[in-house]
Amino acid sequence: MPTLFILLDLAAILSSLVAAGLWYQAGARTIRRVSRFETLNHADLNRMVVAMNRSAILNRRAALASAAAAICFALRFTAVLVADVPAG
Repeated sequence: MPTLFILLDLAAILSSLVAAGLWYQAGARTIRRVSRFETLNHADLNRMVVAMNRSAILNRRAALASAAAAICFALRFTAVLVADVPAG
């Protein structure tokens, strides 16, 4: 049973680190501001849409990794309660 606890802890830590990395990547890519005096063409609009889509994809992946971490923590706490062994 202690091996299960260690595996769940490692899975939760790893998925938390993955989520943090994905959210960092999503926030690191900025979109260039557009002046009101600038005329936009199709290439500019395409560039902005692609940047927003990439950010949304990274945010979804980070949310999924964060959910996996929460599930691992919940399974860890459930295993402790079922085994009736103190955590640690």
